[in-house]
Amino acid sequence: MLNKQNAVLDPSFKTSRNFYESDLILQHFLEQNLSPESFAFMLPHLNETGEKAATIMDQLSQQADKNPPTLRKRNAYGEELNSIEFHPAYQTLKKIAVDSGMFSVKWDPANRYDFKEHLHQLGFAAGYLFVMGEVGLYCPLCMTDGVARILDRYADEDDKNRLLPHIATEDVEELFTGAMFLTEKAGGSDVGANLVKADHQEGKYYLLYGEKWFCSNADAEIILALARVDENIPGTKGLSIFLIEKNNSDGSKNHRNIVRLKDKIGVRSMASAEIILENTEGKLLGKEGEGFKIMAEMINLSRLYNSVTASAIIRRVLIEGWQFLNFRSTFGKPILEHVLVCDKLAEIATLHLQNFYFTWHTIKLLDKADNGDPIAQNKVRLLTPMLKKSTAEDAVYACREMMEAVGGIAYIEESVFPKFLRDALVLPIWEGAGNIMILDMMRAAFKENCLPEIFNEINENISGNEVYTQRLNDLTEKVELFKLKNTDEQQLYAKYFFSELISLYRQSLLLKYKDDISSEWMEPALKLLNQKE
Repeated sequence: MLNKQNAVLDPSFKTSRNFYESDLILQHFLEQNLSPESFAFMLPHLNETGEKAATIMDQLSQQADKNPPTLRKRNAYGEELNSIEFHPAYQTLKKIAVDSGMFSVKWDPANRYDFKEHLHQLGFAAGYLFVMGEVGLYCPLCMTDGVARILDRYADEDDKNRLLPHIATEDVEELFTGAMFLTEKAGGSDVGANLVKADHQEGKYYLLYGEKWFCSNADAEIILALARVDENIPGTKGLSIFLIEKNNSDGSKNHRNIVRLKDKIGVRSMASAEIILENTEGKLLGKEGEGFKIMAEMINLSRLYNSVTASAIIRRVLIEGWQFLNFRSTFGKPILEHVLVCDKLAEIATLHLQNFYFTWHTIKLLDKADNGDPIAQNKVRLLTPMLKKSTAEDAVYACREMMEAVGGIAYIEESVFPKFLRDALVLPIWEGAGNIMILDMMRAAFKENCLPEIFNEINENISGNEVYTQRLNDLTEKVELFKLKNTDEQQLYAKYFFSELISLYRQSLLLKYKDDISSEWMEPALKLLNQKE
């Protein structure tokens, strides 16, 4: 007979059944910042997605991860296929994503009109819950939303009317997903070194030639690709952006030679590929030479998706760690009575709070920017790289720390921890690694003069608090020192300057959003942060 004392967890152990119902922080933020109408519309979607993320999505995600997509180059007769096949679990996850309303709430014409002031908050609320069950697919979903944004702003009316309904759809069979073919061998993050060529044919149609090195969501129906029309124009100024579809304008198959699928350490459920464009038809969006400027709009939205993913991962591993530790006893007493364990949980919980409010405040500002607020637009320009860098790094740290807190069981693949850790590792790299983010912060802060708005906001948030005011004054003085340094010194100096700015800004947001309800979780976090300063 099994000895009841010889068990890992207390018999009363239970897990969360709905990640939305258990998330008082998300609920409170949405209730405070959405209109009653938009919140009421989204609530059933959030409850359903939260329930699925806490129950069935883990198994589906593990299946899709253990059975990654495969490439079929040719059929039995040697005819070229270049098709990618996915495990059924991936398709089920895609249906859950469509059912969540993350796209229909943003791109259905009626919803876009009714909820125009809160579209990003509504879409990201569903995505935030979805990521707690599956990270890999959220990359294609991110790019789908980004492609829709670019089409809406730059495509011909005929193309918008034809393609956007396939993103707004509530039928997964009708969904068109998007992709961004950006990276090449020669440059990587140095997009200005890209070599893929575009030869003009007729009207807005071009033929593209060359290799794209890291094409995530490789089988997307709607692809945006950068290519160089005039080889005599160097750098990003010579790049234009093209819409690539699976079929050419005459109905024939649009050729893309998929060399191989990437064998990635994480986010294995979705397909990333090396693709050679050979007489691949593309339609110019915008004007020649505007490619990188247009693509940057999609990249910045993707960076926000990156941060939502990171924030969701932190919450998920915190949930898993707390649930395990709450029903575990060691050294003769419940593990939560050990002070070092409690200190670690408090640290990660505080990290989660900072990242949550930083992420959602930026989402809120993007909604304001899209509705014509120039101050919000300036803030988003600087906050986006700040947010992307900090949340990505914290997600990796949180996964590692909570894995260690749980112990050896968390190192076993049957646990969710290894997958979340592997998936999180991509976040500091995708959409611009840390050093790229620092350079982008420098451009936004000092060349585009976005920093004063951030300083003003911090000053409003801290409401005369002497400790925080002194920190803000110190940063203000460092700006003047920054101007006296040469370029190399500035870049190195910026690394530490923005680290301090991110820390102060995040803490100021806790003060901004503290009210009678949120004080329950804000006060312990602020107390812990002040102890560590």
